[in-house]
Amino acid sequence: MSDTDADAASTAEPTALRTPIVAVLGHVDHGKTTLLDTIRGSAVSEGEAGSITQHIGATAVPLETVSEMAGSLVDPTDFDLPGLLFIDTPGHHSFTTLRSRGGALADIAVVVVDVNDGFQPQTVEALEILQRTGTPFVVAANKIDTTPGWNPNDGQPIQKTYDEQSDSARSRLDENLYEIIGELSDKGFSADLYWRVQNFAKNVGVVPLSAITSEGVPDLLAVLMGLSQRYMKDQMAVDVDGPGAGTVLEVKDERGFGATVDVVLYDGSIRADDTVVVGGLDGPIVTEVRALLQPRPNAEIRVEKRFEKVEEARAAAGVKVAAPDLDDAMAGAPIRVIRDRDRSEVIDEVEAELADIQVSTEEEGVVVKADTLGSLEAIANALREAEVPILRAEVGDVAPRDVTVASTANEDKHQVILGFNVDVLSNAEDELEDSEVTLFADDVIYQLVEEYEAFVEDIERAQQETVLDKIVRPGRFRILEDHTFRQSDPAVVGVEVVSGTVKNNQNVVKWEGNEPTRVGQLSGIQEQGEDVSEARSGTRVSVAIDGPTVGRQIEEGDELWIELPEKHAKILEQELKDEIPADELEALTNYLDMHRKRDPFWGK
Repeated sequence: MSDTDADAASTAEPTALRTPIVAVLGHVDHGKTTLLDTIRGSAVSEGEAGSITQHIGATAVPLETVSEMAGSLVDPTDFDLPGLLFIDTPGHHSFTTLRSRGGALADIAVVVVDVNDGFQPQTVEALEILQRTGTPFVVAANKIDTTPGWNPNDGQPIQKTYDEQSDSARSRLDENLYEIIGELSDKGFSADLYWRVQNFAKNVGVVPLSAITSEGVPDLLAVLMGLSQRYMKDQMAVDVDGPGAGTVLEVKDERGFGATVDVVLYDGSIRADDTVVVGGLDGPIVTEVRALLQPRPNAEIRVEKRFEKVEEARAAAGVKVAAPDLDDAMAGAPIRVIRDRDRSEVIDEVEAELADIQVSTEEEGVVVKADTLGSLEAIANALREAEVPILRAEVGDVAPRDVTVASTANEDKHQVILGFNVDVLSNAEDELEDSEVTLFADDVIYQLVEEYEAFVEDIERAQQETVLDKIVRPGRFRILEDHTFRQSDPAVVGVEVVSGTVKNNQNVVKWEGNEPTRVGQLSGIQEQGEDVSEARSGTRVSVAIDGPTVGRQIEEGDELWIELPEKHAKILEQELKDEIPADELEALTNYLDMHRKRDPFWGK
């Protein structure tokens, strides 16, 4: 391990303070990557290229470099922590869904928000996850340089550059900043501009900055160092020589090494000759480390071999572990070094952590695929709240067997795969096309759930419409005085529909006392001389009724009803009450009341 690596990863005492792990999250276009690039780029330009270390999935910025970039805002003698380790978010969803021993892997987070654009779905989701995991965070209000009339001062602290702006530019920026503070308040966070915050444990600091001009970046680094030093010093105490503990970021095939895992180590150390236990799809994998790899420094990036081997990595650090049997390792799963510990104890530990994240499944439900264990857990929670059952939940891309499993569901609404931040394997795409399975894919959890709920509503509405089409609808009509056009075979009379719907080919009853008597069947309806299939409440039509004779079974002025089969009445009352118009509901209620005077349990 080079001096630089040792510097960046940690100091060499047996028990030392490790680097705080900082996750940068936020909406896709709000400047997360640019901010990380700026911090890296400034670090490189402030000193030698070696003053930062590019880890796997992370960038270590030592205290001296932070101090150089932050200028007067950070005095290195005030700090015991060795610097900051910035995580490069895999994909662009919330890194905080990755875990360490049941909490979020990141010690602290930066939520990047475009100052002109405010909160977007991914910002909201990031905040919800931070709230759930209890991770402290600051908000980087990015793109202040796009404020109309802004005069950039590259690399300056925010208050200095703010004071040098025109009144109009300042007031425009203030308006946007207070909008963000208001949105944080709506989400349940007490927030203010960072220099006004007394207690960062209770209030969220908002740091205005520009990732392009680096204005305000010194402030962000100062706030992150201050927060970590003040509130997290105890958490950072680790035995750097102890057996390492970390979280798998990604599983990747590397030429010459086969399947490897990118790991963030948050405790202890990992060495090139260690045996490790890694969480896998089918339980813990025990394997021997073949090589630990770090990216080569930028100057050598053109060299064919992109990695160099290191003998050891110490917390906090990002490192690629090459070892046999890692094909089934899972993103988000724990990795533990055995070293002088009891092997079965370490396996039990990994098993327990995997069991913690096990998603409970049911006999019938949807198939869920996600990119990491943490995001799988977050989706499962969201689906549980929405009362959506899960048949199978796994980490990984959508594969043919997922389509096969989803297609076995009994209900259309469960022939579904919900994919969060995953790809569809090409052979699975073919299967999807040939199947009845619907795939929903999104990288914002609540949008994924909302899309699925809308789909279920459509299915249920279509099913209800089908049922309504097949079901006899309630209707009540009155024979008008002086409107007998034919006495019998069939009787043809003018009627007014009092409530509900009168349809052709349905049986007609007349109530006498508590008894309904069937008088015949509708064989035709005419409205203004035209044949129609139905008549709604409030209309006057002439109807032909097979069976009765006017003056015997029916009379002018009589009230007649469409005969409802008991089973239909029950479905209408119990399942379709909200789907039928108010006048049909009135006809149904009256019809049920009359039946229930005779038999209280009719239609129940």
